[in-house]
Amino acid sequence: MGNALTPRERGDRLPLRERKKRRTREALIDAALELFTERGFGGVTLDELCDEVETSKRTFFRHFSSKEDVAMAPTQDLWRAFLDDLETCEPGDRPVLEMLQTALFAALERMTADDWAHRVLLSRQLADRTPSMDAHGLQFCNDTSRAALGILKRRLDFGSEDDRRPRLALDMLVAAFRCALDTWVSLPGTPTRTDLAAHFREACAALPESLTVTASPRA
Repeated sequence: MGNALTPRERGDRLPLRERKKRRTREALIDAALELFTERGFGGVTLDELCDEVETSKRTFFRHFSSKEDVAMAPTQDLWRAFLDDLETCEPGDRPVLEMLQTALFAALERMTADDWAHRVLLSRQLADRTPSMDAHGLQFCNDTSRAALGILKRRLDFGSEDDRRPRLALDMLVAAFRCALDTWVSLPGTPTRTDLAAHFREACAALPESLTVTASPRA
């Protein structure tokens, strides 16, 4: 176990061609977030973005489907890693919601880039004032939920294809993460990935009581 490679070390050992592709993708993300933040999402054309990175639109579309796609790449990378971890994590004798949480925490641990948290922060700030990004994010969320549900039903026997509980467990996971992300974005200074994981842990811990919470009418 002591000789296990970190995700970054494994990335460094990729073939040269793959490392170049990764660097180009990261450069496009950084340039997009910087330009969109400075000039507004609609104030930057795709040609201008590609010129900034000295690459072609053809190369851009090898990595992303749209401006919205590149602007939301940081959180989308997290959820793609979540799907990967969900494919391999051990179900064990535990609730499905706990299995989902474990997979998402593992995905957070895999976000090893030093500036990943900063990218997420810029992306979320942009999304708050860019309706097309919110719409893109909603579609991505729906697609990811369907993919995750497919993984659960392929790996686990719920007794019935019509069982709603796996879908509801997924919805609770997404709700907890959104709650944590909203709190994290509002933190002063430069919040870290560790901060995000801590807020997500708190949100997950609050889920059981949220199902039975009661309150009195305001006077």
